[in-house]
Amino acid sequence: MGRTPASARRRRGILGGTFDPPHLGHVIAAEAVRRRLGLDEVVLVVAHDPWQKSGDRAVTAPELRLAMTQLAVAGHDGLVVSDLELRRGGPTFTVDTLETMRAAHPDDDLVLILGEDAAAGIETWHRAADLPALCQLVVVCRPGVNVTLPDGWPFVRVDIDAADVSSTAVRSAVAAGADVRRLVPDEVGSFIVEHGLYRVGLA
Repeated sequence: MGRTPASARRRRGILGGTFDPPHLGHVIAAEAVRRRLGLDEVVLVVAHDPWQKSGDRAVTAPELRLAMTQLAVAGHDGLVVSDLELRRGGPTFTVDTLETMRAAHPDDDLVLILGEDAAAGIETWHRAADLPALCQLVVVCRPGVNVTLPDGWPFVRVDIDAADVSSTAVRSAVAAGADVRRLVPDEVGSFIVEHGLYRVGLA
């Protein structure tokens, strides 16, 4: 059997994250990269145990982060959510996720979508040297954010016109009783209130 014709190949973006919580920046970045690069879809992969973050604070339960991420992309054509890493369990390593997706979709073109901070630290990742062979590396660049990226990596830069929003800022705002409607999708904001998330400290 031959390979899938180029016209039938799917270009699949992968945006991994803790999504604690997902915010408008995630959605805007996913939509922008999908349009600019002509991707068939962008998969938001919810991390099970984000090894670079889990030691800093208590991460919200996986099922709640998954539910919020599903709410965040509802109604956005071409944006889907994966629980692959939640089902696998254990520490979350991007290279493992890419290899799993490559095995499931051997003829697809995989595009890993990174924020500038993540890209800057890519050399510290587990089996980082294997990443370029598995996917195209795309870095989302926001106005006013100047991060030095490591040399020698085949990064493709995509500039987006979006505010610098972070999950940390959302958690801090909720803990302070501030309005987060301009930071997260409405459905996510309602979910946070309904489940009493992030009210004390930054947990």
